[in-house]
Amino acid sequence: MALPFTESARPAFGGRAAARMLALLGVLLAVVLGGAVPASAHAALLKTTPGESLTVRTPPAQVALEFSEGVLLSDDSIRVLGPDGRRVDTGKPHATAGSTTAAVSLRSGLKNGTYTVAWKAVSADSHPVAGAFTFNIGKASKTTVALPQQDAGGGIVGTLYGIGRYISYAGFALLVGVSVFLGVCWPRGALLRPMQRLVAGAWATMAAATLALLMLRGPYANGGSLGDALDLGGIRAALDTRPGAALLSRLLLLAAGAVFIAVMFGTYAKREDPVERQDLAWGLGIGGVVVAGGLASTWAMVEHASVGIQANISMPLDVLHLLAMAVWLGGLVALLTALFKGLAIEREAVQRFSRIGFISVVTLVATGVYQSWRQVGSWNALVSTGYGQLLCVKIGLVVLLIELAWLSRRWTARLGEAQVQAPVAAAKVLAGASAKGKGRAEDKAETKAEGDAGGERAGQLARQEAALAKTEAKKARDADKERTGLRKSVLAEVAVAVVVLAVTTALTGTQPGRAASEQTTAGTVTAPVTTTPDPVDVSLPFNTGGTKGKGDAEVTLDPATTGTNELHVLITDPDGNAENVPEVQVSFTLTAKKIGPIPVTLSKVDTGHWASTNVQLPIRGTWTMAVTVRTSDIDQITETKTVKIN
Repeated sequence: MALPFTESARPAFGGRAAARMLALLGVLLAVVLGGAVPASAHAALLKTTPGESLTVRTPPAQVALEFSEGVLLSDDSIRVLGPDGRRVDTGKPHATAGSTTAAVSLRSGLKNGTYTVAWKAVSADSHPVAGAFTFNIGKASKTTVALPQQDAGGGIVGTLYGIGRYISYAGFALLVGVSVFLGVCWPRGALLRPMQRLVAGAWATMAAATLALLMLRGPYANGGSLGDALDLGGIRAALDTRPGAALLSRLLLLAAGAVFIAVMFGTYAKREDPVERQDLAWGLGIGGVVVAGGLASTWAMVEHASVGIQANISMPLDVLHLLAMAVWLGGLVALLTALFKGLAIEREAVQRFSRIGFISVVTLVATGVYQSWRQVGSWNALVSTGYGQLLCVKIGLVVLLIELAWLSRRWTARLGEAQVQAPVAAAKVLAGASAKGKGRAEDKAETKAEGDAGGERAGQLARQEAALAKTEAKKARDADKERTGLRKSVLAEVAVAVVVLAVTTALTGTQPGRAASEQTTAGTVTAPVTTTPDPVDVSLPFNTGGTKGKGDAEVTLDPATTGTNELHVLITDPDGNAENVPEVQVSFTLTAKKIGPIPVTLSKVDTGHWASTNVQLPIRGTWTMAVTVRTSDIDQITETKTVKIN
């Protein structure tokens, strides 16, 4: 960014310093991009019902997951698998409580054991989230299900999606920034082919990246493979989501942008009449603002700005932030192109861009401070979360970028009108050489058609003259020290801006600090549920002394808590086979409180199996359970065991 400044001292910006800075920025860019993929979860899982790894007494009617923000669900967003690996959920998952809670119903009559819940969803800011956990009904059991590794948003698809997002951001910055530079700062530059190629390339790059993102959207959100990007059904399903609709809107706005580019480089650039040119400029300005604002909105409506606190304020400010970024960074690239190509850019154009760049920087800082407060939430989150640490890196880079901009302003202060236009003569030489080369080529073609061997020599001379003209133009460009200094400082600005853009892309793919802090505080806590310890299972060997008087009494007390319990007694012989006996009695005594014995009324269920479904134990404590087994009319024995009641 260059702004008039009256300081006379010449800043030092040597080639070695520039090389070291570019090398450092390259390393930083690699670190940022390397740590940006895969993206972290955005909708933080705060609470589950039933709780993770907990045991519930009775089968729940549904499984529910509460998130820090709204989520989008598909038909298989929540899958509940029984101990045998079969699905026990029924119906489609549904969202409640303003889309922040996702739930699915369960079948009735579920048996005791360990159940696995595998879930995936798309957070309201368009990023996929996934995970898995287990809970127990009655008591834990062996299960044939391994906790699945959810890959939504990861793998090669996630990497390509992240690259596509970065390319689309870069294309947007170039398209908007270079167009503003040509339309407001340097209208004459619209006639120059390098600038036309720059804008057309930015448009094509953004269009290709957007189309790729639309094709990758389905497998990115659902954890699919790269081959799923060609699935037309998946693309249609993606278009029904808010992120897919945003990408489609971006493509339609790019179609309108193509019309804008055609008019700017065609009718507007060639119009000579000042009045007609001004009227056309107003129309282009209004249309350009609408298209640029619409393109920025396709990000604001589906990313961090659209969720969380004060979303109605955050989204418009995010649009301003993106536009200011594009005007500044894209304008820098346009200015750098003009300086490196040796184009005769007027000093007034550089100064005009400086003023626009200053306004853009102020807008970036103001909106960035607000968005940082909104997404981070606390000083602790600024240093303890990945989002906060990336934000600190971005802040440091922006400060460096502003320092480099100040250096460019000092070079601009030394830049005179004649100095800015110094390459004009060289450009004319180059143009003349090109014309001569073209004429020589035509002569060559005619001569060749006539079979004259001198045509080859004419072509060689034309190429030599063109190369000589380019060399002279480069010498004329490099002879201007002020222009060379400005070119180097702007190059450094662009290099830092590339890294800033990479960090910004990484930030949009990282869980905001405020949400990460909420998740840490919650600790993925579980909803209040009725929990119980494992049931009491004891084995009491007995020997009544009579015929067939030896065996074991297997006793189960479930759930071994105060209130109503269920008791089962299984009598087995020494070989482990169920054995009928004339009578079984059970009683409970709490000696510490002088309660009991409390007898239990048992009913015979099957061979050797006795049970009661209404064992009432009034208070917690260590109880003595007495089991009496009678094996004949006169042979019986009582065995005791202490059990803990919670």
